[in-house]
Order: sequence, then C-alpha cells, then structure tokens
Amino acid sequence: MVRDATTITLTGAGGQIGYALLFRIAAGEMLGTDRPVRLRLLEIPQGLRAAEGAALELQDGAFPLLQDVEVTDDARVGFDGADIALLVGARPRGPGMERADLLAANAGIFGPQGRAIAEATAPGIRAVVVGNPANTNALLAAAAAAPEIPAERFSALTRLDHNRAVAQIAGVLEVSPAAVDGLIVWGNHSATQFPDVAHARVRMPDGERPVLDALAERFGGVDAAHTWLDETFLPRVARRGAEIIEVRGSSSVASAAHAVIQHVRDEQLGTDGRRTSAAIVSHGEYGIPEGLVCSMPVVSPGVSGSDGGYRAVEGLALDDRGRALLQTSVDELVAERAAVRDLGGR
Repeated sequence: MVRDATTITLTGAGGQIGYALLFRIAAGEMLGTDRPVRLRLLEIPQGLRAAEGAALELQDGAFPLLQDVEVTDDARVGFDGADIALLVGARPRGPGMERADLLAANAGIFGPQGRAIAEATAPGIRAVVVGNPANTNALLAAAAAAPEIPAERFSALTRLDHNRAVAQIAGVLEVSPAAVDGLIVWGNHSATQFPDVAHARVRMPDGERPVLDALAERFGGVDAAHTWLDETFLPRVARRGAEIIEVRGSSSVASAAHAVIQHVRDEQLGTDGRRTSAAIVSHGEYGIPEGLVCSMPVVSPGVSGSDGGYRAVEGLALDDRGRALLQTSVDELVAERAAVRDLGGR
C-alpha cells in the first residue's frame, strides 16, 4: 500500500552533499519504496541556480515516488509543512577564521532556521543537523524552535563517524562491516570524538565474539590491541575527514550523504533494537550535562506522527579510560555552548 507523501526540506540543496542526497531520497532509499516524497530545496540566493539545476535533473529522473519539487530562498516557504528537515547548509570555516567566528556565523544561520521550523513545519517534524559544527548548530536550532518544538526532535549527524569506525574495525579483522555491531561514538563531531568498541561484537568465521577479544587475537594480546586502539584507531577515525580533504582536495560528500540516509532511515523506520550512534539532546545520561547535543548510543522504535524517534540506550558501562575520553569531548561541547550563549544564543 502506498502511503501519504512525506515533505522533506533540504537546506544547502545546491551544494555537493545536497546533490548527492536528492536522487537517493527520490529513489526511496531514505524512507522506503512505499513512501512518496515532496522535496523543498532551500538555498541562499547565490545557491539558487545550482538548486534549480538539481530540481530539473530530479524531474528528468522521472522518479515514481517524487510528487513535487520546490526551490526557494525563503525559510518560511522552504519549511512549510515539512515532516523532515535536513539541515545541511552551513558556513564553512574559512582561512584565518577562529572557531568563535565560525560559531558566530552559524548562529546567524541556525537560529533563524530553528524559528522557521517552529512556525512552519508539520506537527511531527524531525530535524537532523549535518552542517558543522553539527552538535552546537543543532543546539542553536533546537533552542530557537523552543518551546513550540521539543528539543528531542533535533539531532546531529555522527553516523559518518560511526561508519568510519566500523569500517576500520572490519578492515583490520578482515570481515564485512555488516559483521560489526554495537560500536558507539560518543561526544562531539570533532577530533575529540570517542569511538568506543567496549560493547561491540563481531561475527568471525568461527563465531561471534567481543570486538576486543577479536582484536587481542589479531594483535597478539590485550595490551597490543589497546595500543592499536589508542595509537591508530582513535586518531584515524577522528582525523578521517581531514585525511579526505588532503587526498581528495575537498571534504567528504558521498559518504556523508550515505550517513544522512542511514540516520534518517533508522530514526523514521526503526532500528529493530540495534544500537547505533547519533547526537541527541542529553537528559543527563552517562553524566553528560543536560541540554547538550552529544553523540551517544541510541535506538529508535520508528516515528509515528509526534511519537518515537531516537532515544538514548542507558546502562552501558564506561571504564575510567572511556569516561576520560568522553569527558574531553563533553568539555569541548560545554565550551561551544558557552561561546554561543555569549553571542546571544539561549
């Protein structure tokens, strides 16, 4: 049975990640092949022509699920009736730009977008922030949308970090990424993130076991496994974005778009009890200060109207090393929150 159409607003629709996303959404990869979509492509004035070109290509694709495409630079029009908001457009960090400058520039983007979301979207809106600094941009948008929209409806993308970590584990153990389950990315979408394998498991040819046990066998002991995790795995995952920029000459596009597809699909359709990683608003879980948008283990039962969506998985143990690594990332998020408050944010 074909369902009612879902309206999806994409900001930064004329950019590379937006372009990589649009055709996969129209093909049903995000929400399924039984769910028609209406696309709202929201851009700044100088990005409108690129978004209009993408809209023409969407029409030429003759996607059966695509009911409508609208291009606009008016946030109220772009978010009108939206069920899902993909907040991809953000101010990139330019030469000589301090982090405080970047936060200030993005406060001027995500604050107004948060207000437009509160005033124009559908009652069950879910918004994911992709544009960096994603965690604090999500915090800004959620604060601006309050009190009309619950903060829990906002999340920030750390699925790309999650995927990068899974791929590194799968590669060193010579298994498919699908064989690795239960990995967690904690903290900020930045170099301070903490990809945690303590609760992860892997299906090896001779059976399933904890990832740590498999790594110990691979490297010849527990100490050697922890050395690889600390000296190779953690920095490789944290710096992967910079590595791609160095090699490719520009930032991640296709892998980021793929992570957005997975993030939204899992929230909307449900994770079937499987843990993944997403940055959501903290309610004090794991000692994370309330109100921060912080990556943690999550599950989703799916979304039905105003109900459902990502929620934290509680009760997982963190050892002293893990708590210290998480705290480093939390401290960075607290500093970012303080910086945007100094700029006049909530």
